[in-house]
Amino acid sequence: MRIFLAADAHGSQQTWEKMCVAPSYFKADVAMMCGDLTGKAIYPIVKEKEGQWYANPHGSKKTFKKQSDLDKFVKFTKDEGFYPYIVSPDELAEMKEKESLVKEIFGKLMKERVAEWLNMAADKIPKNVDIIVNPGNDDDYVIDDVIKNHSRIIYPLKKVVDVHGYPLISLEWVSSTPWNTYRECPDDQLMVKLEEEFARVSDYTNLLCNFHDPPFDSGLDTAPTLKKDLSISKAGAMELAGPVGSKSVRACIEKYQPLVGMFGHIHESVGFKNIGRTLCVNPGSEYREGILKGMIINIDGGKASAGRVEL
Repeated sequence: MRIFLAADAHGSQQTWEKMCVAPSYFKADVAMMCGDLTGKAIYPIVKEKEGQWYANPHGSKKTFKKQSDLDKFVKFTKDEGFYPYIVSPDELAEMKEKESLVKEIFGKLMKERVAEWLNMAADKIPKNVDIIVNPGNDDDYVIDDVIKNHSRIIYPLKKVVDVHGYPLISLEWVSSTPWNTYRECPDDQLMVKLEEEFARVSDYTNLLCNFHDPPFDSGLDTAPTLKKDLSISKAGAMELAGPVGSKSVRACIEKYQPLVGMFGHIHESVGFKNIGRTLCVNPGSEYREGILKGMIINIDGGKASAGRVEL
């Protein structure tokens, strides 16, 4: 069996489009896009009058007088993971005053893009390939039902999924971050959630684990060290980095020794390594550059190997 694993698309249209061709290109039996599917912000584009629009990328006003120029900008913002949204000046003023309206629009745009993405995956990925998709800590709960209700897509949370004879358990939660995301908790509470997942199976020999948070100090969880103001710590001109993964995930991997652990969350920490007998992988992410980072995981006769790929 061959798995193509990617994570942390964060709304990037170009990254997802590559995700939909990767399983065929790499001859995968299973396609997994696991964690942090949605983008981080709405990108208002104001229609000033018929045939003229403007936006404020990076704080500077940019005016569009041709539909073709606007279309290019919309594509650019989608590829970066944002949600372009055309509004009138009055609508923009209302959005600035009503946080509830922004939340409503944001939820609608997230659901629409996820639905579009799932349909794209169903159309472009061969019918004999299993498609597994789940949210991550950054994802609002509004998208879960979109995934659950799709006829082709496997939503793997809170159950055991049979993946070509190998059991798969999944957890999208992570240990506490500085960002106060939707699905995070203190590490001791994460342990409780992890134990609930391991309790779903009785034999861990061929178990596949799809956990968004990587194991602590595994080389798959190295990220910039942040100060209290969230700026990056430095020693002279050198940026400091260290392990930020979950100690609970690490403890569970060491305790249960599943066959494979598939992680994400920490974009910078691409790689694979063994913790005991468990092959642990993190494909990483460069979604803003439109680069699809992936892992090919080959499993044969109860043995697993991995390799990095990019598109």
